Amino acid sequence: MSMASGGLSEGVVLAEQVTRTSTGEAVQFWVLATIAVLGALGTVFLKKAVHSALTLAATMVCLAIFYMAQGAVFLGIVQIVVYTGAIMMLFLFVLMLVGVSSADSLKETLRGQRVAAVLCGLGFGILLIAGIANASLGDFAGYGAGGVSPSGAVETDQEAVALINQGENVKGIAHLIFTRYLWAFEITSALLITAALGAMVLAHRERLTPRKTQRELSEERVRDNVNLAPLPAPGVYARHNAVDIPALLPDGSISELSVNATLRARGQVRDVSREPVHQVAELEESAEVWMEQRGDVPTARHEGEEAGPEADGTGEGAADVDPDEAGAERTDGDSVAAGAGSKESRS
Repeated sequence: MSMASGGLSEGVVLAEQVTRTSTGEAVQFWVLATIAVLGALGTVFLKKAVHSALTLAATMVCLAIFYMAQGAVFLGIVQIVVYTGAIMMLFLFVLMLVGVSSADSLKETLRGQRVAAVLCGLGFGILLIAGIANASLGDFAGYGAGGVSPSGAVETDQEAVALINQGENVKGIAHLIFTRYLWAFEITSALLITAALGAMVLAHRERLTPRKTQRELSEERVRDNVNLAPLPAPGVYARHNAVDIPALLPDGSISELSVNATLRARGQVRDVSREPVHQVAELEESAEVWMEQRGDVPTARHEGEEAGPEADGTGEGAADVDPDEAGAERTDGDSVAAGAGSKESRS
């Protein structure tokens, strides 16, 4: 009787030590547990798949921190690297490649899939509840460096934990993965490769119609009768390549299509209809000055000056000239003078 009471007292002391937590551990647990539960609820109830994936990643990070807080650093790192860093990123890449619409489709692609999903979910839940309720936990069976169970019986939980960590827990897990559970490990890797191939297949889309040729595009543009020719580029006839300067059509008018509608609405279009005229006048004036300096080719102004009084019919040779010829000469002189005056007015 005394031995039984002594064993019971030792069990109570051990339970008190296990369940005893500090203030920091309690704060850490409640904060991370709240975030993990909210992330799990967001994974289930959020409408957009990308948001659900992000909340699931937050839940996995919280679980990894829980593992590290309990001393299982390797398990926490694996949780972050494998689940959060690999599987979740693969899931997001699949979403980005395939594309997800925010609108939910209420049409069933497979008849009766919702009823089957509900029945499968209920059956899986009942299976888990029955398995957990009938589970019997025995003593810890630790594994050494070679992955072999110790021959001696384990008396306390502390001895079992010491046996597990005796040959480095990471080496024991690695030995089990690549010996006893090698087939399951390879199946898991094949499943990930299949998911990547499925993403590429879903992202690849075959053309329903062949690519249109240049001839077909031109014929379609003619049939539409909207813009038969390419739109005029800015500054083609205005001798400018600025976007706020309209192009001039061959008749001298401004092409409205050559300037952006936003610039026209803001009133930022520069009027250059007079600039080409002034440029032409300056070119003509400079050409006349150059020709006057050379003196090789007589200009209209020189012809009028050289004619002098003979053009007016007041000179000595005016009496010998026929009146009809004099009138014709005056007409020619007046037209030349008028042309010179128009050039001077433009300049």
